[in-house]
Amino acid sequence: MLKNLMVIFVAVSAILTAGCGEKAFVKGDYDDNVQDTNLLNDKWSESDMQNAVRDLVASATSHYSIASAKRPPVVMVTRLQNKTSEHIDTQSVTDMFRVELMRNGRVQFVDKAARDDMAEEYEYQNSGTTSRETKKGPGGQIGADFILNGRLDSIVQQAGRDKTVYYKMTMNMTNLKTGIIVWSDYKQIRKKFKKQRVGF
Repeated sequence: MLKNLMVIFVAVSAILTAGCGEKAFVKGDYDDNVQDTNLLNDKWSESDMQNAVRDLVASATSHYSIASAKRPPVVMVTRLQNKTSEHIDTQSVTDMFRVELMRNGRVQFVDKAARDDMAEEYEYQNSGTTSRETKKGPGGQIGADFILNGRLDSIVQQAGRDKTVYYKMTMNMTNLKTGIIVWSDYKQIRKKFKKQRVGF
């Protein structure tokens, strides 16, 4: 009987200790009236990526280099530098950027990452395996007109229970022939959080 009471006492004590500890959760809001609610923590989120890509794609497609082009310019995406302290899948960001631009129909893309695969396929097709009528070879690809790259920065400020997280995503489009940056823009995202203690 005494042994059972001791077990119950230890279990209850553990529960009370866990409940009365200095637990905290963070709930935030965008301070620029963005309606998205994906603010479960203070890290770079899906909503941040969507907001940044949406606005930057709108900016790029309205620029004269794309809007006034006689034919859809050919663009090659290189990379998005991550200068934040977080682990962010920048490939997902550039992929979304490319997809949204292609949906617009004003831009065409060449895939830098596919070059090795294409060179291997050229070698295979020219080995005599495929017919002369269908084989492809080097020399027929379309060269890129522009290179698209960018950078993601962040600043974190905290005072007491208040915390502000600032992100800035900058994208640049460079003319491959002249080396001139023909378009550049950035999207700022600022989120405010307040820590609240939960306990007894």
